[in-house]
Amino acid sequence: MKTTLLYILLFSLILLGSSFAPAAEKGTISGRVIEEVGGLSIPSAVISVYTEGSEQAIHTSATDENGFFSIKNLKAGNYKIKISFVGYAPLIVNGITITEKDYDKNLGNLKLSSEQNSLQEVTITVQKPAIEFGADGVTYNVGSTLLAEGSTANDLLKNVPMVQVDIDGNATIAGKKSTRIFIDGKPSDYMTSNIADLLNVLPSDAIEKIEVLTNPPVKYSGDGEGIINIVMKKGFKIGFNGNIGVAAGLQGNGNTNANASYRGKSFSVNGSGAYRFNTGKGNNHNYRENFFPDTTFYYDQYGRYKNKNKGSNFRLGLDWDITPKQNLRLSTNYNHNNSTTNSSNELHYLNESLLEKRLRNQLNTGDGSSNNFVFNADYNLQTDTSGGKLSVGLTFNTSGNIDQRLYSTTYVPLATSVPTLQQNNNDVGNQGLNFNLDYDKPVFKKRDRLELGLAYNYRKNDNDLLVENFNFNTQQFITNAKLTNQFFYKENIFSGYASYNYRNNGWGVKTGLRAELTNVNFDLSTGQNYHVNPYLSLFPNLSLNRFFRKRYNFGATYSIRINRPRENALNPQVNNVDTLNISYGNPNLSPSYTHQMDISFGAFGQKWSFTPRLSYSTSRGVIERYRTVTLTPGTNVARSETTFDNVGTNNSLALILIGNYRPTNKISTNGNFSVIQSNYTSKINNSLNRDGISVRGSLGFSMQLPYKTAFESNLNYANNANAQGRNKGSATTSFSARKMFFSNRLNFRVTVNDIFGDRSNTFFNEGENFRLENISTNNTQNVTFSLNYRFTKVAKTKIPPPLVH
Repeated sequence: MKTTLLYILLFSLILLGSSFAPAAEKGTISGRVIEEVGGLSIPSAVISVYTEGSEQAIHTSATDENGFFSIKNLKAGNYKIKISFVGYAPLIVNGITITEKDYDKNLGNLKLSSEQNSLQEVTITVQKPAIEFGADGVTYNVGSTLLAEGSTANDLLKNVPMVQVDIDGNATIAGKKSTRIFIDGKPSDYMTSNIADLLNVLPSDAIEKIEVLTNPPVKYSGDGEGIINIVMKKGFKIGFNGNIGVAAGLQGNGNTNANASYRGKSFSVNGSGAYRFNTGKGNNHNYRENFFPDTTFYYDQYGRYKNKNKGSNFRLGLDWDITPKQNLRLSTNYNHNNSTTNSSNELHYLNESLLEKRLRNQLNTGDGSSNNFVFNADYNLQTDTSGGKLSVGLTFNTSGNIDQRLYSTTYVPLATSVPTLQQNNNDVGNQGLNFNLDYDKPVFKKRDRLELGLAYNYRKNDNDLLVENFNFNTQQFITNAKLTNQFFYKENIFSGYASYNYRNNGWGVKTGLRAELTNVNFDLSTGQNYHVNPYLSLFPNLSLNRFFRKRYNFGATYSIRINRPRENALNPQVNNVDTLNISYGNPNLSPSYTHQMDISFGAFGQKWSFTPRLSYSTSRGVIERYRTVTLTPGTNVARSETTFDNVGTNNSLALILIGNYRPTNKISTNGNFSVIQSNYTSKINNSLNRDGISVRGSLGFSMQLPYKTAFESNLNYANNANAQGRNKGSATTSFSARKMFFSNRLNFRVTVNDIFGDRSNTFFNEGENFRLENISTNNTQNVTFSLNYRFTKVAKTKIPPPLVH
């Protein structure tokens, strides 16, 4: 019944939006997009047309191989256009008026400047297309979607094309086993011990866009099979601007955030603050069949949990044009999170006849606290009049995480085992230092571009684990010497790269090579020392792009990436919270290398775009979690051990379809679908040799309605195969409606998540002597109300842009 009502509602909204479709007219806006430095044409630049006062673009197109564009069939009225292209600052042209007598507007040459120059941003903010496509990835413009307002970075990632967020808040790119999260081009995994903590409190109103880089350029580290880069707002408007928002949900969640910026003649200052709290609860059912030559028995486990989390985030930035040839950008970020957790589980031991032989009850409580501080400094210098630029960057971070857990276990009947009480205190500290030196210069009459760079990355991890068991006779906690230890990890990476970018007559070719020398050592306080011999890795990268016939784009890429084992996978500290399901790291892991190739084809129409992509990757020494089950001699107790290993090879072939369609000027739809065929071959365990198909997809729908209202919805689905099983299909939904007040300064929004019920996840796992099924449900069904107010005080005098940044 709910599904039928939903379809009726969507169909009614589509009919309502269609009634506002404009009749075909003869108005035309045309022009040519070129580089400000060098005057070369820019093919594939995105052209968006807006009616005066509109929140959504009515037409989206792209420039042809010579940079020309022409938007036709416009009715009489006032318009503005926005031009955007990766690597350049967006350009907005206002005050375009079409009348019956003057219907052909040729804007001539429109020049785009380097995106590095923040002070060349225009003073009026309008909507970008929600999704922009490129040969190397996808860009998701946060300001173009209702679901982005009043949310967090973690919420945004769930609706970004090609990105999947699991139940623990970890984001990955479709078809990629290891994905890294960057913030403003800097790796965030250096910034915090738990990236999910940062993403859960980072406010969406402080985010400009999210870039999904399936083929990262050699300027970036070779780590990971893809990069998700979160680009923060820098504050571009002249004068004082900002917003403040508050949101609350029926599940006991809420957040408040504010950000503001001030821009003067040669500098801009921006800052933001956010506070978030939420309550999570759920349950799970774990059923495992253990079969051995002489016996078969079962574990049937039921669990529940409830946790409360609260966190805050503060950012502050300065952008200063010291001289027309020098710029300095400074930024800091501080993040703090607290959590409390209560959980319980019941484990039923069943014999071969499914009769219960014993019951284990466990109650767990926990308190956690984490904080991280990051400081960034970037200096840019124009070295010559032809556009050469030298950039120096420095990032320092420090973070800490304290986790205290108490586990109480009893048995029925009591005679089978004595009760236990265990206390775990885990204190984790991280420190990091990143330095980069980059130089790029236009060459051959500014047609091509040469880039060179050096980098040094240092990181240190200190994981101090104290395990204590309670002695019921003496009523004291006694240190468990076998499990208590301290893990020290140090990593040094020295890098250098060179790349060359060629563009001419609709062709674009970018090739580069990155070299990285890695030196890692780690040890335990118990005396074990590990040293990884320094190793040199080479990462070639090639990207080919061709735009033709004014509406088609072909792209091909090739690169080699690396997945380095780091502290979480290497640390051999044993987690024995559940004595029947222990886990630990593997200090003998080796890095895994992936060769990946993509072919994409883009077709663009007046109201639509379609970008199919074919991706193939092959990896050796893939690092995966895997499980083994062993029988304790003389008992019917089977213990599961989970660790990491280089399980073997993985070949993956993915077909990814991305597109959007705008049937009227008030309705927009977008969707992406991927099917991935994976083939695992393991030298460790024959049960890991398997083929599997993963399916992922999402659909988005948005509509402008009368009286400054709007509606948006998203549906996401995923069904994934892994090395030892499968995550059964799960679906998530989001619906949002918004109403604007006071000249669009105040907006009220209602969002409904997972309207059909809480999110459920089913996981299957199989080995040589066990089969496991785990079903978990979380309280994701929620209704959230939010208010957001934007304020602007624009300077009265026009400030001329500086020459360079």
